[in-house]
Amino acid sequence: MLVDIQNLRVSFATRTGTFEAVRGVSFKIGTEKLGIVGESGSGKSLTARALMRLLPPNARIDADRLNFDGTDILKADERTMRGIRGKRAGFILQDPKYSLNPVMTIGRQVAESWRQHKGGSRKQALEAAVDLLDQVRIRDPRRVCDLYPHEVSGGMGQRVMIAMMLAPDPALLIADEPTSALDATVQAEILRLMEDLVSKRGMGLILISHDLPLVSHFCDRVAVMYAGHVMEELSAGTLAQAKHPYTKGLLNCLPSLTHPKPRLPVLTRDAAWLQS
Repeated sequence: MLVDIQNLRVSFATRTGTFEAVRGVSFKIGTEKLGIVGESGSGKSLTARALMRLLPPNARIDADRLNFDGTDILKADERTMRGIRGKRAGFILQDPKYSLNPVMTIGRQVAESWRQHKGGSRKQALEAAVDLLDQVRIRDPRRVCDLYPHEVSGGMGQRVMIAMMLAPDPALLIADEPTSALDATVQAEILRLMEDLVSKRGMGLILISHDLPLVSHFCDRVAVMYAGHVMEELSAGTLAQAKHPYTKGLLNCLPSLTHPKPRLPVLTRDAAWLQS
């Protein structure tokens, strides 16, 4: 079992009191693909960041259990966490242009990620960077190594981010909206690439997304979040047969080419969902 989360709560101290953003989230994941879906502000990204302890100083994390690969995250010191972040668990963020260093070449950044966790000489690290860029299907990786982030497309930048996260051979990959800034064609290519790499390396994957159809086709299981709660967890193949009214409402709001509607419905919320 890679991740074991039981009753996770994340709260923030504010001027007007304490705000609880994640409220009792529980799930487990092994070498499989788990999709976490929900509206903006539902607590998807905060849940993933809590697992990596990547939250601001005013955040408080409480849980009955918050384990990663046998390590108690709540009790781990910062040195232990540095051995987990990047090395044991890779985190792919939403938009590569905010994650890549604009004044370092692509090759130097990937090589730095590899060398940080595996050591070796600069020459070895650069050769490893070329190999990693080749693994994420970048054409002419040696040429791309000499480019700066502003010289590559969004899709290529996301591939570079994936290469950096894969450099230390992590056991878990967390992808937070990795394709939201990309067009549909490139989106499909990135997802196929991630699926292939995760399967070949025997990794676990947490995919955070707003896109229910994408998650239902790509993941093994889906957790649906609303206002910091997990409303429902089910097999991705049975997402269309969801039982919870929130999940049904999200699915009903999706546009369809085969069954077009003159007007898309607006999701009706129920205060009772916050007690579930």
